[in-house]
Amino acid sequence: MRMTISRSADALDEADVRILAVLQLDASVPNQDLAQLVHLSPAPCLRRVRRLREQGYVQGVVALHDREKLGLEVAAYAFVTLDTHRAGAGKQFEQMVRRRPEVVECVRLSGAYDYLTRIIVESMNAYSEFLDRQLLRWPAVRSVNTSFELGVLKRTTALPLLAAKAGRAPRSG
Repeated sequence: MRMTISRSADALDEADVRILAVLQLDASVPNQDLAQLVHLSPAPCLRRVRRLREQGYVQGVVALHDREKLGLEVAAYAFVTLDTHRAGAGKQFEQMVRRRPEVVECVRLSGAYDYLTRIIVESMNAYSEFLDRQLLRWPAVRSVNTSFELGVLKRTTALPLLAAKAGRAPRSG
């Protein structure tokens, strides 16, 4: 069975998906090793990796750090509700969020809350200060409901590429 993922005019074949699956787990793997892992010779493997980057399938390569070893003990999830949903009401809030290094992720939501922000700071005092001096400072913000990370059961940056290719979610257990 031939698998393809379509994105506009671009299409990924099985080899492309295997490359992406390996790279999302370890982007530092040398091309020789990558080629062997995905059952290609090195030159075609390198060409495919370059094409995948040029077409935007690979958006960047980063190092993931241990936040606790860096003294960043608190991970907060702040659910933000705006006062109004008129056009432009949240623009200042969105600009502030983009500028703040403590906000490591922010998504717009449907439902009861307008945004979910993930905030990483060194202490509860630092979060309290961030809340008072940043989040609640903006007139468009009506409320912030915060939950704190107590432990991590699973955290990954890997997308379910192979499960998506098979047309089903992976089984658990």
